[in-house]
Amino acid sequence: MKIIINLLFLLHFFSVSGAYAQIRIEVIGGGATQNPPPLSASDYPCNYAAAGSVKQHQVVIAPFRDEAGAKQSQSVSAVIAADLARSGLFKMVDTAGAKPQYEAEQVDYAMWRGRGADAVVIGSVAATADGRYEVRFRLMDATQQTQITGLSYVASAAQLRLTAHKIADAIYEKLAGEPGAFATRIAYVVRRPGKRFELHVADADGFAPQTILASNEPIISPKWSPDGSRLAYVSFEQKKPVVYVQSIATGTRLAVANFFGSNSAPAWSPDGRRLAVVLSRDGGSQMNLINADGTGQPLRLAASASIDTEPNFSPDGSAILFTSDRGGTPQIYRIPVSGGAVQRVTFEGFYNISARHSPDGRTFTYIHRCGGRFSVAVQDFASRQLQVLTEGAVDQSPVFSPNGRMILYASEVGGRGILAAVSSDGRVKQRFTESAGDIREPAWGPIVSK
Repeated sequence: MKIIINLLFLLHFFSVSGAYAQIRIEVIGGGATQNPPPLSASDYPCNYAAAGSVKQHQVVIAPFRDEAGAKQSQSVSAVIAADLARSGLFKMVDTAGAKPQYEAEQVDYAMWRGRGADAVVIGSVAATADGRYEVRFRLMDATQQTQITGLSYVASAAQLRLTAHKIADAIYEKLAGEPGAFATRIAYVVRRPGKRFELHVADADGFAPQTILASNEPIISPKWSPDGSRLAYVSFEQKKPVVYVQSIATGTRLAVANFFGSNSAPAWSPDGRRLAVVLSRDGGSQMNLINADGTGQPLRLAASASIDTEPNFSPDGSAILFTSDRGGTPQIYRIPVSGGAVQRVTFEGFYNISARHSPDGRTFTYIHRCGGRFSVAVQDFASRQLQVLTEGAVDQSPVFSPNGRMILYASEVGGRGILAAVSSDGRVKQRFTESAGDIREPAWGPIVSK
């Protein structure tokens, strides 16, 4: 049962400790052939995603003029290159031995084409009179020898990494044909030594972590509001689970679900006005709709004697995916927000939980048990085709990136909780590690236009 799994996970989560450090991303796979684990005779066969291959754009990220004068841990060009390389869709062309190239007329197209480049990125970082920096870049077509795009940003020293992420997003969108998600943020929970729990927000590459909440009691289930300004989460600081909504900018927060019994599993509606939550005030574990500002009374979504939990809104707000044991084993179901018949959507295997819609609403990711393991899977709504993407022993809490390209999830290495990511086709895998101890409960923030 899901509830039992959650309690066992919490007990394990609370017992792990470690030393403080910053998150580091390690790319651990880029399309290599997978070797599925041996199957248990009692388990449903694992339908692993084919490793496959994809065309990589070969890009030159030339060092930017004067970027060394901007004091930060990585140069602007290095951050851009790291973002693009981590996506698995781009291969960085070696710039060793090349002369400085900052302007269009300086680009040696023949040399770059000889190294296999499809595109060249050039730019500059110039200090301004008010202590900020003007960052310019141009994306050039190596074959046509023309400019594809170019932009200019003015940023403080503290905003240079974010500016580099925005440039990587612009390059990604022009060459890959879909929005980038490098300038987004992630949230996660860290369990520190001494039973201290911290809710963190960091850049999508793990840099610049900020503590949003610290507590001696557990914090679970963080969820971003659609505009990226707030987090909903569950805190046990009142010695029971209570749902809070907290502003990222100001830190102000409100207990929006503090009813008798358990209050858990918040999920935002696409318009940011409501939350789906799981309450036990009427007995059992049942889904309800509440206002995100805490006003009004809960509206129960379904009447069931079963355990219904882990709601997730469809992108258009018309339906909710959730986990239920109403069929005897944990499976994924869908219910219209306006009310109506409940529809089962997972049929392969005996254990499927934690469903999350893709941004386009065509697929969903969830945890699927196969081969004695709990793995991240994706399923197409129309065809019902299932593909298993990971091979971890106990993977949990999958969530799509806002462009649908990657799936962030919790996993374990050496008995310690880490975050990991896998591309939606299973080809690229990453680990987010921190020697500070256990990190869990990931949430990926939206793309925010500013």
